[in-house]
Amino acid sequence: MAFILAAGSIVVWAITGPIFKFSDTWQLVINTSTTIVTFLMVFLIQNTQNRDSDAIQIKLDELIRATRGAHTALLDLEELDDEDLARIRQLYVEIAAKSRKKMESGEEDTGTPFVHIESGNGGNGLSKEEKGEHLPKGEHPTSNVQHPTPNEPPRDRSGSATSV
Repeated sequence: MAFILAAGSIVVWAITGPIFKFSDTWQLVINTSTTIVTFLMVFLIQNTQNRDSDAIQIKLDELIRATRGAHTALLDLEELDDEDLARIRQLYVEIAAKSRKKMESGEEDTGTPFVHIESGNGGNGLSKEEKGEHLPKGEHPTSNVQHPTPNEPPRDRSGSATSV
């Protein structure tokens, strides 16, 4: 519909050219009109991209939330300042480097290595267990949680209900 309206406007403008003797005012009308339309389209496209970006972010957040062993502290990563993002990025760069070394030596690079993530002020709301404190070396902080069926609360190995 918008394309038909734009094409029709150009046709009307072209037909009226001889009537106005192709004057400067006649040219100014189309130049001004196209400038205004272009300006409005920039905002429309930006709004669409922002909505799309928000939807993708929500979908990624849901994948993180639903993945066993994933760090839910990463859910609002886009809200962190550049310093915190650089620090967290460095953690993952180190994991990638270690994985490449394993691959070069013929080992598997799969798995879910533990990553300790804190905010710049020393904590991000994770419990000591979630932070990996007081866990045997190499044990993942969620390895003792049995994930529930849809209508059942999560339980640890002892059978006690836990919060995930």
